[in-house]
Amino acid sequence: MTTQRKIDEANEHVRQAEKALKTGLLKWRPDFDIAADEYNKAGTAFRVAKDFKKSKETFLKASDAYQQNKSWYHAAKALESAVTSAKDDRDFNDIPTYVQTAASLYQQHGSPEAAITCLDKCSKLMENSMPQQAILYLSKAVDIIMIEESDRQGVEYLNRLARLMVKHGFYDDATDAIRREIILNQKTESYQAIGRLAVVLVLVQLARADYVAAEKAFKEWGNYCEPSEIQTLEMLLQGFDDEDPDLARRALAAPFIRHMDVEFSILARDLPLPSGLSTAPKASVIENAAASYKSPNAAPPGAEGGSSFTNSDDIEEGGLC
Repeated sequence: MTTQRKIDEANEHVRQAEKALKTGLLKWRPDFDIAADEYNKAGTAFRVAKDFKKSKETFLKASDAYQQNKSWYHAAKALESAVTSAKDDRDFNDIPTYVQTAASLYQQHGSPEAAITCLDKCSKLMENSMPQQAILYLSKAVDIIMIEESDRQGVEYLNRLARLMVKHGFYDDATDAIRREIILNQKTESYQAIGRLAVVLVLVQLARADYVAAEKAFKEWGNYCEPSEIQTLEMLLQGFDDEDPDLARRALAAPFIRHMDVEFSILARDLPLPSGLSTAPKASVIENAAASYKSPNAAPPGAEGGSSFTNSDDIEEGGLC
């Protein structure tokens, strides 16, 4: 009963919106402001009634009407609501377009913080269902932050971006995000954070199976590490260089690695270890086997020589007989 009442309420708001858009002899211009508000209310009522398809459609109409009225901020908010309804309807095809348009409208309104918040919220919304899109949204949020030159906020979002990339196995992109975060930490003189990021960068390069890049990262940024971190990284790289899985495993068991951010700690736990050098198998001993064959012409134990070949001088002296 409640659901039907909400649907009736939504349909009434749609009728009012369409009425506001109509023109005639005495009304030359549509009233986009009233239409946008009515469509917005209809979208909310449809969503409460769990008719997510109509909810998305009416929120999109609300956004269009707000844009016609140059209300960029409210147009972006309506698009965010359309994203939520589309996700509830499991219709992911057009969500990237809605999100990017909403972020652009916020920037057009002069609200970069709202654009960042929108991209961040949509990234969290899509993280499990569409991780690549989630990474794209967070990357765009970082780009806006860089334009605004907010270094500390940039560090925060780059860290989240790197963790998201590592979580879903985008290691190549993660190395770039980590390096950007290191550079921002240099600007803010957060040297201890750089040392910890150096450890993360080495781990990610090893996950990429690029030992040379891992060693280069350690040489480049290792001077920012604490003594315990340096010792651990030296042991880890030595383990990979010597193909010693036990040595690498002991390095990865360091307490500070286990207490890093969850995504990096899991990366260290699941890091493929070197396979180790193969050694020739020892010959097995067969019980009750016959004694080894010995030549009757062999030299007795303790005598010099032992060669089975005939000496040419002996042939000259005594002949073959």
